[in-house]
Amino acid sequence: MEIFDIHKFDEYIEDNRREVKKAKGGLPNSLWESYSSMANCNGGVIILGVEENEDGSFCTTGLKDVSRLQKDFWDCINNINKVSVNLLIDNDVEIYDLNDDVIMVINVPRAARDQKPVYINNDIWNGTFRRNWEGDYHCTKSEIRAMLRDEPEETMDMAVLEDFTLKDLNAEAVQGYRNYHSAVKPGHVWEKLSDEEYLEKLGAAGIFKEDGKLHPTAAGLLMFGEEYRIVRYFPEYFLDYREVLDPTIRWTHRIQSTSGDWTGNLFDFFFRVYNRLSMDIEKPFELDGITRVEDTPVHKAVREALANCIVNADFYLPRGLVILKERNKIVMQNPGSIRTGKKQMLRGGISDPRNKAIMKMFNMISIGERAGSGVPNIYSVWDDKGWKEPLVEEQYGSDRTILTLSFEKNRQKKQAEKNRQKKQAEKNRQKKQAEKTFENKNRIIEFVKKNGSVKAREVSDYMGLSPSRTRALIFELVEDGSLLWIGSGRARYYISSEKQE
Repeated sequence: MEIFDIHKFDEYIEDNRREVKKAKGGLPNSLWESYSSMANCNGGVIILGVEENEDGSFCTTGLKDVSRLQKDFWDCINNINKVSVNLLIDNDVEIYDLNDDVIMVINVPRAARDQKPVYINNDIWNGTFRRNWEGDYHCTKSEIRAMLRDEPEETMDMAVLEDFTLKDLNAEAVQGYRNYHSAVKPGHVWEKLSDEEYLEKLGAAGIFKEDGKLHPTAAGLLMFGEEYRIVRYFPEYFLDYREVLDPTIRWTHRIQSTSGDWTGNLFDFFFRVYNRLSMDIEKPFELDGITRVEDTPVHKAVREALANCIVNADFYLPRGLVILKERNKIVMQNPGSIRTGKKQMLRGGISDPRNKAIMKMFNMISIGERAGSGVPNIYSVWDDKGWKEPLVEEQYGSDRTILTLSFEKNRQKKQAEKNRQKKQAEKNRQKKQAEKTFENKNRIIEFVKKNGSVKAREVSDYMGLSPSRTRALIFELVEDGSLLWIGSGRARYYISSEKQE
């Protein structure tokens, strides 16, 4: 989205991407709060020398001594005691003359995850801000900790849990994973390993330095543990699948990690939920030899989306992971913001999952990929089907990412398809008409050659065509030189040009 264009100044209003300040007395203190909030969200612009009218539109007030203001700005933003990190380059600050006033436009980019949180006044807990539609707000400690967890390259699911043993993992879940692994990758070199060796290779277990023993990793606990054990390390852990196929019923089917009648771990949740999601996806009849192929691009896209939802979830945050299936859409929600940012995620090419070890476990059984193309592939499949474009939303406050996959037809695409079909039908009609015309002309020529000379009425009777259509065809044949006419009025008759020669 274009954030700022000076030529569209009169069209803008203040929102979560644009902030205006009069700055009559120099740089306002709130400038740095806005800088922090935009950097910690999706970026934006701060415009100095402008105020907001009652209707929300912008009005220039101008700046005094803009050169001094620029110097003060760069001095402050490069002062680590004022701002934790300077994200700007020279071109990010622009000066414009507008309405006989001078204004200053500061373009604030989204901070990378290893730069967050961006805070001010050398105070991470009180100087970290984020932005919503109402303006800048102080981040809670939970939000700040979430940003700090995302900072290191080693993701949180790689931690070795010293207070847990391999007995805390569900043996049936581990065996189920191994069986699935063997089925999709028969003869894999890990097949003959013991469970302990296998889990260590997989990243589900690791050596704790203090005692030199093998313990589960956070990823191993999440994938293969049982819910009552998982919540000892992740108190906010919660998985919820809801089917609402009848609007008169609150839900028609539900799977919860807290129900106690299944393990409640990610591995079991993935397959229970995917099986429910895929039940109503159309499976065209297609054979590979004598085996029916049931895995379509849509199945793969839904599987990719579900895996994405899991590997990018922050299980320390509240509200948990929620999957909702309705008659015409699937909504997937995971706690945590988008680590690469929404723009980069939609563009693809960079893989930066929040849970790298869990992603590896899914990759080992051919679920998901690490090329950063998962979301673009989903968009491509939906576009091919002519469905509404998938919707990605990023919420802050309690960080949350929401993906909506609609099975409704895209109206514009639907209309375009109708227009295409209409044009094709018209082309087919014209082609058919041209073929019929060509056939009729040849019949007329043959009739004339056979009889030597004929009148239009005779041709009409022979062809079974109306007099007007017959005259039109004869006229075209005269025009292209196939026939010649002799005489005029009722006495006019036609001969072949070949006979004349």
